[in-house]
Amino acid sequence: MSSVRSKPIALLIADDDADDRVLAKDALMESRLANPLYFVEDGEELLDFLNQRGVYTEQDAPRPGLILLDLNMPRKDGREALQEIKSNPELRRIPIVVLTTSDAEEDILRTYDLGVNSFIVKPITFDGLVQVMKTIGVYWFEMVALPINQATKDQGAKD
Repeated sequence: MSSVRSKPIALLIADDDADDRVLAKDALMESRLANPLYFVEDGEELLDFLNQRGVYTEQDAPRPGLILLDLNMPRKDGREALQEIKSNPELRRIPIVVLTTSDAEEDILRTYDLGVNSFIVKPITFDGLVQVMKTIGVYWFEMVALPINQATKDQGAKD
C-alpha cells in the first residue's frame, strides 16, 4: 500500500444506552484497541457529529473511519441515520457496522438494503463483547483498506 495514515482511524459509536456505552468502552480497552473513540447518543447527534455542526467542531468531531451503530435510539433511530449517511456523497464511504440487540430478519434485510457494511447482534456477555470488539479491530483497522478521508488528506498535505 502506498498511502500512509498520519492519524489513527477514529471509531464512532452511536448508542443511546449509557450502560452499553460503558461496556463498549471497557470491551475496547480489554481488546487493546487504541483508536480514538467517540460516542453519540442518537441519530440526530450522529449526524451533527458527522457534519461538524452544532456543538461539534472539526477538532471535536474528526471524520470517523468506522461507525458502530445501534438501531433503536430516540429522536432519530439508527435506520433513519443510516439512510441519511448512505445517501450523502460526503459521508457514504464511511463503513458502518450495526451493533444492536435486534436479531429481527426485517432489521437485517433493511439495513443491508440501506448500505450497512455488517450487522452484528450484541453479545449477551462482556466476554462476548470483548471478542466482537477484537474482531472488529483486527478486521476494520488491520486488514481492510479504508479510504483516507479528505480531512486526513488535507492534514497530511499541510504537515
